[in-house]
Amino acid sequence: MSHTPYLLKNATIVNEGSTWQGSLLLDKGLIAKIFPSGKHVVPPGGQCKVIDLEGLLLLPGVIDDQVHFREPGLTHKGDIHSESRAAVAGGITSYMEMPNTSPQTTTQALLEEKFRLAQEKSLANYSFYIGATNDNLGELMASDPAMACGVKVFMGSSTGNMLVDSPSALEGIFREVTVPVAVHCEDEATIRANLTAAQQGYGEEIPCFMHAVIRSHEACERSSRLAVRMAEKYGTRLHLLHLSTRNEIRMLRNDQPLKDKRITAEACVHHLWFHIDDYDRKGALIKWNPSVKYNTDRLGLINGIKEGYIDVVATDHAPHTLEEKSKPYKECPSGGPMVQHALPAMLSLAKKHRISIEKIVELMCHNPAICFNIKGRGFIREGYAADLVVADPGKPLTISKENIFYQCGWSPLEGTTLDASVIYTFVNGNIVYEKGRFYEDIKGEALAFER
Repeated sequence: MSHTPYLLKNATIVNEGSTWQGSLLLDKGLIAKIFPSGKHVVPPGGQCKVIDLEGLLLLPGVIDDQVHFREPGLTHKGDIHSESRAAVAGGITSYMEMPNTSPQTTTQALLEEKFRLAQEKSLANYSFYIGATNDNLGELMASDPAMACGVKVFMGSSTGNMLVDSPSALEGIFREVTVPVAVHCEDEATIRANLTAAQQGYGEEIPCFMHAVIRSHEACERSSRLAVRMAEKYGTRLHLLHLSTRNEIRMLRNDQPLKDKRITAEACVHHLWFHIDDYDRKGALIKWNPSVKYNTDRLGLINGIKEGYIDVVATDHAPHTLEEKSKPYKECPSGGPMVQHALPAMLSLAKKHRISIEKIVELMCHNPAICFNIKGRGFIREGYAADLVVADPGKPLTISKENIFYQCGWSPLEGTTLDASVIYTFVNGNIVYEKGRFYEDIKGEALAFER
């Protein structure tokens, strides 16, 4: 809860499809009052801290629906404190974290332990997915729909024994689970066949660009078609994670309001930024699952955003150490860090591809709140939580090791100059990040869901 009210005045506010000049009064963790330009009033008593945001963008805080913060068990890569710290430096005020930690979050007891850790450590607001296996439907059904963001299903080989490959188990999940079912879609048999073919051609020296061939269009599209087909059969609330091919967009609809969609889809920053030619420069630093593919796929995803087929942009933030990333192709883990730079990267991408800032706010702030029925967040509205980010569109950011906050110490965007910088981040009415400085005394809160 905020101890001191803030008046954020003279800002360029971007919210719900509009941009205008105005001011916000923050009090007790909430947006207490929205003022039009020049109409703000300092509350009586003189206890309000005034921040002039002339020339700066004021946006709702970003909600990232897919991160891997590595705690428990993998904390040499990152942890809830370090990665939530990097997240707020990038304007992400809420996140939903994935279950492939060690141990994997596949029971209610392990899920509760993550909430306990986040309550102690997280600078941002948080929720956690429970992970599906071939035999834990009872645990999935025991999740509190008001607290757990959803169920994560790995319909691919990304995480070893969390692969759900039993047809009866998948049927049960899609039939019985009522919270959002978020799926990683890659067909295991296709990947294995492609890997065997690559080994026959290259031996143990498989080059990184072959990742796009091994984890192919067919692998993604076959699995996504299965997920969509099952969701349509059972009326499942399905969320397709990290689409990576242009053809997957054809499985989606853009003729319904988001609140009425039963099948929604996400794209990630790296699939919108990189393509197969970038493996020559970046190598395993851009090895993700699903793979970064061809430029036609990247442009197809961008068009899917413009045309309303893709509902959410997220990060799939998944840090590894540079030592791990330096291993040969088969031993090198997939994933990379992104939370600190996702919003500035998307603002730069929007400028290049003629996507409005209003659309970026819709994809990264409003729509995650709608998709997951998050209570009282994701919008600049009176009475909503004061989760806010202030960005300077006239202050370029060049990413270097000196200004990276990820525990792993690297970024696939190193050397890139982005068009905007995050200046302030507010979580529940508190400044948690200001121009490179962190305020860590007050932690984030568990997200609540209206279901």
